[in-house]
Amino acid sequence: ALPNRLVAALVYDQLCSFEFGCAVEVFGLPRPELGEDWYRFVTCAAQPGPLRAIGGFTVAAQAGLDVLATAGTIVIPGWKGADAVPSKELIGALRNAYAAGARIVTICSGVFVLAASGLLDGQRVTTHWRYAEKLKALYPTLDVDPNVLYVDAGRILTSAGSAAGLDLCLHLVRRDFGAPIANQVARRLVIAPHRTGGQAQFIERPVLPERYGRLAALIGQLNARLHEPLTIDTMAQLAAMSPRTFIRRFQEATGK
Repeated sequence: ALPNRLVAALVYDQLCSFEFGCAVEVFGLPRPELGEDWYRFVTCAAQPGPLRAIGGFTVAAQAGLDVLATAGTIVIPGWKGADAVPSKELIGALRNAYAAGARIVTICSGVFVLAASGLLDGQRVTTHWRYAEKLKALYPTLDVDPNVLYVDAGRILTSAGSAAGLDLCLHLVRRDFGAPIANQVARRLVIAPHRTGGQAQFIERPVLPERYGRLAALIGQLNARLHEPLTIDTMAQLAAMSPRTFIRRFQEATGK
């Protein structure tokens, strides 16, 4: 079991609703079937609500920034803008929480908050591909990888945009509770149980069913079987191709 099961999600004005929802869906839903060791969830903010969220609704956090001092995991679900400077109070609370042993997770543009704190200096991180150049320009000491879904650096974890936040949150469940529990959560979410952090954020050339036929159908099947150890020979057989033809067609279709 985790020594500290409290997950604190940051709420702020102009809240990124989808990214916040990722944290709520994975860490905040009651899951009595998983026992008493499951996460406890709290929202916190630097200022009292109501705070505006994208989509035309408002939210009010349960706690102030002082709760970060007691959290085992802190989630920063996006940020209001790359040029929006976090308050000194928020920076200080994050630095103190990290010094006390908390791990910090950022989704999408949430990385800009952590970068402003100095906790990312010299580290490999990621963010949404649209923000990567801006992040490099503002914080040149960072090793920004714009291609991957997420980066796990131990107690600092950063993810790309939107749905990659779900991948990172599920990765954390897998770290904390093991693959069977992570797969159970993924089933409730109706998403693939495991996309590795090094997977590409997007494919420049999408698979065209009319051109690639059997390969396009195969890739559709593979999305539901990502938890299985599938070899090139196995996939080639499923696509009714020789391994050499399969590799060539796969590279043509995906750019990989």
